[in-house]
Amino acid sequence: MHKENSNIKSIALGHEKFKQSNFKQNEDRFKQLVDDGQHPKALFIGCSDSRVGPEIITGSVPGELFIVRNIGNFVAPFKPDEEYHATASAIEYAVGVLNITDIIICGHSHCGAIESLYKEIPYSDDILHTIKWLELGSDAKKFAISQMPNASSNELKRFTEKVSILFQLDNIMTYPVVKNRVDSGELFLHGWYYDIDNGAISYYDDEKDEFLPLDANSI
Repeated sequence: MHKENSNIKSIALGHEKFKQSNFKQNEDRFKQLVDDGQHPKALFIGCSDSRVGPEIITGSVPGELFIVRNIGNFVAPFKPDEEYHATASAIEYAVGVLNITDIIICGHSHCGAIESLYKEIPYSDDILHTIKWLELGSDAKKFAISQMPNASSNELKRFTEKVSILFQLDNIMTYPVVKNRVDSGELFLHGWYYDIDNGAISYYDDEKDEFLPLDANSI
């Protein structure tokens, strides 16, 4: 370890502030989470992007969200094998064990994963898994290009970010535990889009086939 690393030092200082203020102010809440276990309201599948913090943009407190973050907030289709599937495992655990009632797949503007879909990325063993993972956005890219052939680069990427959310919602429905709960009316799926530029979240309305501003009365 390099103690002179200023980046890690700032994170450690942040932890000290958390212990001294936030934790002490909410000590009863944290103790309750230990005693009663976790009972999150929703599974939140978001992007690993450092600018998008699920608990921050939703104003959630510890214990409310079961969070999965990966590159591009992608969901790989269900695959019945015995390989290691991190996102799939989290989905199954949230739905099958924690019995959450809602799943939110939240994309965002200026997404690096979507940006990468429109670049030529040279193959490298250093990013072997990343290159493979980005394939999960290829259908969204193809659809976006077919729908907006004359769009500017910026317009096309923003549209692809939103379209990708819908493809991931389709993918998550390939999970038996998800489909069964959705079909029985015990589980509800939500597609959200967070705009980094203005801090606003919009949600996908399947009846109107468009993203609309999210507020407490809209869903």
